[in-house]
Amino acid sequence: MKPLKKQHLAVVTTAVAVVVAGSMFWKHGSEAHAQAAAALPTVKYRPALQRSVSDSQDYTGRLEAVDLVDVRAKVPGSLLAVHFKPGQHVRQGDVLFAIDPAPFETQVRQAQATLAGAEARQRLADTERARGQRLLESNAIARREFDTLDNAAREAAASLKGAQAALAQAQLQLSYTRVRAPIAGRISRAEITAGNVVTAGGEATPLTTIVSDSKLYASFNVDEQSYLQIIAPSLRAGTQPVVKVGLANDTDFPYAASIEAIDNQMDIRSGTVRVRARIDKVNPEMLPGLRARIRLQGGAPYDAVLVDEAVVGTDQDRKYVLVVNAENKVERRAIDLGVLQGTQRVVRSGLAPGAKVIVDGSFRASPGASVSAVAAEAPEASAGAANGGRS
Repeated sequence: MKPLKKQHLAVVTTAVAVVVAGSMFWKHGSEAHAQAAAALPTVKYRPALQRSVSDSQDYTGRLEAVDLVDVRAKVPGSLLAVHFKPGQHVRQGDVLFAIDPAPFETQVRQAQATLAGAEARQRLADTERARGQRLLESNAIARREFDTLDNAAREAAASLKGAQAALAQAQLQLSYTRVRAPIAGRISRAEITAGNVVTAGGEATPLTTIVSDSKLYASFNVDEQSYLQIIAPSLRAGTQPVVKVGLANDTDFPYAASIEAIDNQMDIRSGTVRVRARIDKVNPEMLPGLRARIRLQGGAPYDAVLVDEAVVGTDQDRKYVLVVNAENKVERRAIDLGVLQGTQRVVRSGLAPGAKVIVDGSFRASPGASVSAVAAEAPEASAGAANGGRS
């Protein structure tokens, strides 16, 4: 092998030096690039969704009994006994109070005696009329005498009916001495106790009250805008808005209801219309008078863009969200909000479907800053989103 000339050796040495220098430069450049990428703040995003929704609104109302009865005595007398405990459930027809029956038993016996006399007089009058009929046929008596016998028989029959009615009335009055529950439901306390004298009639003091507890009403006032936006479109379509009810301590709306009545006019003083929804399946703890939370959902469905409610920011009176644009830079988008759908909020304008909305890490990057964007896991579907939204 021939030895390299000095010129060739210098060229080779220079080439090797260039390669080594280039390799070192590439290495340091890559490390710098990686360090720059690592220095970018990391944010998580979810694409803005678009789906069909219908508007809803939340209200505060009150539970009302479907049936409420003031129990009053139908006959006067001394109260002998109370046959229930306050707050218990009573069935229709259960005996609640006992009024002294002695005076009414006497009236029944008197009416029975009067009836017996009327029956005897009718039998005699019928016998006399039958005898007169035979004599009239044989021309043994005049027609006038027979007419007198026939009239006496008719009067006896009328007297008998009057005696029968008097006995029925006396027996009815006697039955009223046992005051029974007119409806099934939960009974209140006895307002008058045994030993007191009670009066009868509509002006008398109620003995107690009963409210039905198998069904309840939820009554609430709907504002004019919600009526036109939610109720009216449903009525035009021949359907009923969906109504859900919850108590003050419920986090959701677990009780289904259906609209029973909508008032026939808008109250011009409050700008609301009274709505009453019926709850067919209730729990024992649901009492008339309790505050109720009502969610009313209806109206025409429409396609809407939705974002997580938690990521919506406020700047004075303007709402906004932070998004990652195509250049992986943070942008601030002003938006116009609609109703709440579970944990998501409808965006009426300002945001396109699929926009990368920052849901985590927005505090690490300000608008205009470059970021490293990572897709966040999809949240679980909430019951509220399935059941509609609210304002």
